[in-house]
Amino acid sequence: MTSRRPATLRPTPETASHPLPGTPRELFEALPQLPGLRTEIIDGRLIVSPVGTPEHGWTATLLSYELHPLVRERGWHAYTGNVDVCIDGPRDPVEPDFVLAPPDCPRWGERELLSSGLIMVAEIVSPGSVNDDRDRKPGIYALGGVPVMVVIDPVASPATVTVLSDPKEGAYLTSTRVAMGSPVHLPEPVGFTLDTSVFVRS
Repeated sequence: MTSRRPATLRPTPETASHPLPGTPRELFEALPQLPGLRTEIIDGRLIVSPVGTPEHGWTATLLSYELHPLVRERGWHAYTGNVDVCIDGPRDPVEPDFVLAPPDCPRWGERELLSSGLIMVAEIVSPGSVNDDRDRKPGIYALGGVPVMVVIDPVASPATVTVLSDPKEGAYLTSTRVAMGSPVHLPEPVGFTLDTSVFVRS
């Protein structure tokens, strides 16, 4: 038997002039669009995960339906899990399950809405996202200056909906949690009472 030396990787002329990404943000920006996958940076981790189940997507759609009259009245834009958000400060990208924004929301580049220009975000908890959606993302959105965050949690027992507001120094100072099925008020700049029974009937 003859032994074979391991191959030595050498940069090609094409790659030599483009250094490898050195940070999660640089790696995110180097990635192509990945249809069917969600790409985020959470606590310094670049996370690529599949989009949610049909039930997960339907919950985001139901939230959009409930807010639709308000969105039309005020000329806002609503996105259900299909827009990237850049967190002001660390410039980390995240992809909320639902985003409410003014039409002139400032952007980071072509692809990302800036968090400080948003009106509201919502996350729908799934078994694989419990820690991120319940524990990590509220601090991330508060740090980015998002005025209102809604956590729709069908995984909890009993299922709940939590509204977070008054962001300050990376935390939300006000928290209201109701059992799913009860009305809950979304404070300004939203100013709307959400009937969460729509998520139970779905």
